[in-house]
Amino acid sequence: MSEGARNAVSTTARYDFDTVIDRRGTWCVQWDGVADRFEVDGLLPFTISDMDFETAPEVLAALRARLDHGVLGYTTWQQDDFLSAVAHWYGTRYGADLDTGRLVYGPSVLSQLSQLLQMWTSEGEGVVVHTPTYDGFRKAVLGLGRELRGVPLGDTEALERELARADAKVLVLCSPHNPTGRVWTEAELREMAELARRHGAAVISDEIHADFVHDGHVHVPYARIADAGDGGVGEGGVGDGGGPAGGRWAVITSASKSFNFPALTGSYGIIGDPADRAEYLRRMETAEGLASPAVLSLTAHIAAYREGAAWLDAVRAYVTGNLAMVAERLDAEFPELAWVPPQAGYLAWIDLRPLGVDEEALQRVLIEGEKVAIMPGSVYGAPGFLRLNLGCPRSKAEAGVSALVRGLRTVRA
Repeated sequence: MSEGARNAVSTTARYDFDTVIDRRGTWCVQWDGVADRFEVDGLLPFTISDMDFETAPEVLAALRARLDHGVLGYTTWQQDDFLSAVAHWYGTRYGADLDTGRLVYGPSVLSQLSQLLQMWTSEGEGVVVHTPTYDGFRKAVLGLGRELRGVPLGDTEALERELARADAKVLVLCSPHNPTGRVWTEAELREMAELARRHGAAVISDEIHADFVHDGHVHVPYARIADAGDGGVGEGGVGDGGGPAGGRWAVITSASKSFNFPALTGSYGIIGDPADRAEYLRRMETAEGLASPAVLSLTAHIAAYREGAAWLDAVRAYVTGNLAMVAERLDAEFPELAWVPPQAGYLAWIDLRPLGVDEEALQRVLIEGEKVAIMPGSVYGAPGFLRLNLGCPRSKAEAGVSALVRGLRTVRA
């Protein structure tokens, strides 16, 4: 075991991430729904981005206590327990002083994205994204009849060309980026914010992976960047400086990804302009009929943000061990890949192009021979890559990388 993996194991001693929990028969998309995407049932899945771990015990305890109350009536997110928990998380995690008056709520991050795109774009107008692209973005943009315009990750010239087009209305960021796990630096975010302002494009920053940034990297909330550029509170603060004059923007996020409770639904956002916030809430509460959020989601968010930091640090350290193990195996078997673990998240984005393997042939071997389901890069617009979900016990991660190694050997032979 590498030194990184050993260190990760020692940090997680307080929690059990090694025990395999059988998720089959629980209506689980990753396990029970594997045939929907791969047309074969019973595969060992490394697919949709949720984790095979129980959520934080502090979250589970809060959920049990709420259920024991016995009444699950209509509820409101606009109450201090929830708002102050979000502010506490931003203050302790990111050193940001959050103005809770800017917060909005939604059933999911993608639902919020869809609502904002409907507010800020019309049919046929352009929405700019980085490629490779999270497939949820593609479905949301195209499903609304907007034009999806991809620019290669890190290509500033291509980004400016697309934003300069008259009908380019929104830049959708994934921060940190899915599927690559890249963490944007403050300088990169400032440059993108300036380009968007210059060309009159709104920015929507999906920050659902922000809490899973690995050591050596720092997540910078886009709200801080936007405020500084708009003459707002500047470094450290997330005040109320945004507005159309300086550029429309929104952050959309949730604790559900990092604490592994997506089935509870629920997300929240920060919208810079007061008029845009009011319009968003009007749409959600009237047109969408979503005035009352899921009470268990609120309960889970509050417990996660108030009491779950130690669990999150531990699970991230455990995943670091999984990633180190995969890097060690790939380096030993295929050093030409020179694979480096991602800067954030539990998704290993692996460039297989140096091996010259055919993606379809590899998928056939993995599915038919190795009986594993691993997401091909073509799902994200990047054939020749692979996205391997490592948010799982070490034994499953080892089985997955072993199957991948055998599959690659078979296809190359």
